[in-house]
Amino acid sequence: LVSNTALILGVAGANPSANTVLVAGVAGLIAGAVSMAAGEYVSMQAQKELIERELRIEAAAIEDHPESERRELVALYRSRGVDRQTAERMSAQIMSDPELALEVHVLEELGLSTDSIGSPWQAAGSSFVSFTVGAIVPLIPWMIGSGTGAIVASVVAAVILSAAVGGALARFTERSIVLSAARQVLITLFSCVITY
Repeated sequence: LVSNTALILGVAGANPSANTVLVAGVAGLIAGAVSMAAGEYVSMQAQKELIERELRIEAAAIEDHPESERRELVALYRSRGVDRQTAERMSAQIMSDPELALEVHVLEELGLSTDSIGSPWQAAGSSFVSFTVGAIVPLIPWMIGSGTGAIVASVVAAVILSAAVGGALARFTERSIVLSAARQVLITLFSCVITY
């Protein structure tokens, strides 16, 4: 939303034809959606590969050095205030199941869950759709109009959607809806004014 609104207004600020602004906005939408999706895919794939590597290392350690790994769990539980006898019993029970042992070691040592590996394709698709939805809003006025009217309509549409996004974020974070919406609107307007 912010980047494509700013792009559209930056091009519109040079006072070209409406078709030029429209083409720039469509190009910005496509380039942004594709690059965001590609970046998200690469990021998630790298994270997935890193987590898978850590899982392999931990699984090998549990298989090759089970007693050492059991002692690690005992020490971990002792550091959290569990008495030695209980820590020994818990660790022995956990280590008796290789899958559970891997899950517990990965969670306790790395802060990861064996279920925490996301889908790079899903992340890429989500980024593509999100960017497209946000980027098309300021473009719509240029599909049906031109000039000052389209500029004003793009800004108004961007402000409304920015406020809605800020308000939605506030609902998830349990923050002030007014402050979150205002912050989002100010960021959008600042970017657009500078680019224009």
